[in-house]
Amino acid sequence: MILMMYKRILLKLSGEQLSGKFDVGIDPAIGSYLASEVKQALASDCQIVIVVGGGNLVRGAEVAGNGIRRVTADQMGMLSGLINSMALTDIFESSGISTRCMSNIYAEQLAESYAYRLAEKHLENGRVIIIAGGLGRPYFTHDTAAVSIGLELDCEIVAKATKVDGVYDKDPNLDDTAVRLDEVSFSQAVKDDSIMVMDKAAMGLAMEQHQKVVIFDMMKPGNLAKLIAGESVGTIIS
Repeated sequence: MILMMYKRILLKLSGEQLSGKFDVGIDPAIGSYLASEVKQALASDCQIVIVVGGGNLVRGAEVAGNGIRRVTADQMGMLSGLINSMALTDIFESSGISTRCMSNIYAEQLAESYAYRLAEKHLENGRVIIIAGGLGRPYFTHDTAAVSIGLELDCEIVAKATKVDGVYDKDPNLDDTAVRLDEVSFSQAVKDDSIMVMDKAAMGLAMEQHQKVVIFDMMKPGNLAKLIAGESVGTIIS
């Protein structure tokens, strides 16, 4: 058994991570890797809620324009997140992880409609739930959805998996002297335009509701299990 600190977490995955070796789309090898990391973390009896973005397929704000309304573009982004969630559900199930795909957009042939009480039942029965469709409304990112859902389901922390291992005082891609910060305050994360690991609306909601957030690199094997066990992984924003 892993020494557990967190009993329930919200894991936010980016769509870009799922593309792996491809420019767009889903790399099944990345999905299998994520499944193995989640399976290892589940050994602690931690309950895991997942929200996955759709940036590997459609990023709503970027396709808006030239005749495509912003509302429609955002709906396309929600559908991209649903496609990713469906893929991860199958990969997780094939890896022996009991998983349910739930959606905040109406797609009854593809996923269960999200409802708080049903989500609670799934978690209590030891299932991972992957919640798709963002919040089901335009102008809200999957980051904001992750924080909102994390609050609704009483997750103790929102863990955002990124391609970097935390928040730095400078851009580590541009400056070799950049230092990773173990902790950052919400006010600093909201005000500092150089901190772009999560959108400001999501940060503002987390700050208002005192929802702890951690930015970490999930592509480093074992990091998710370490995070759940309370080890220092990434940057805590609180």
